[in-house]
Amino acid sequence: MAKSSKKRTRKATSQTSSKQRRALIILAVLLIPAAIGLVIMTIPKSTKKKDVGPSFFKEGELQLLRQNTDEVIKAIDIEIADNDREQERGLMWRRSMEENQGMLFLMEAEEMQRFWMLNTYISLDIIFLNSNFEIVTIQKNTKPQSLDGVPSTKPAKYVLEVIAGFSDKYNLKEGDRISYKRTDR
Repeated sequence: MAKSSKKRTRKATSQTSSKQRRALIILAVLLIPAAIGLVIMTIPKSTKKKDVGPSFFKEGELQLLRQNTDEVIKAIDIEIADNDREQERGLMWRRSMEENQGMLFLMEAEEMQRFWMLNTYISLDIIFLNSNFEIVTIQKNTKPQSLDGVPSTKPAKYVLEVIAGFSDKYNLKEGDRISYKRTDR
């Protein structure tokens, strides 16, 4: 009886280690793709154009001016959104913008304006201006990718979008003005 008990123990041990080996192989087969996936997720994204969003395209130059002195506060390059398609797109899908860049919206009518940040990945300062090019509202540090409305508090005909923090850095105030000119295309 002792012999058969030893055989059963060896056989059971052999079956157990065979099952353990199979389990380890299955576990390895499942963990390898997961490990590869984790490695791929940690690799920095490429800098291909599709990953960085649309590029800035200079269409004009804009100066911000102090309200009573006409002192130039800051000059920047601008893109101009002067039709429905460009105004709807705005700065959507941009991943970055330089401090010396902005987008100027030329609206059809001077009225209450309302913008949103859908598909806009960078925080902006949105500056609303009346038909005399005077700042009437400054909405600072907008929330990226938000459907919350960003309204003017007074009627506006022009809207300037610049990188968040710009208004504070240059101490912009209601009543300050802009002047702009288009560059040759």
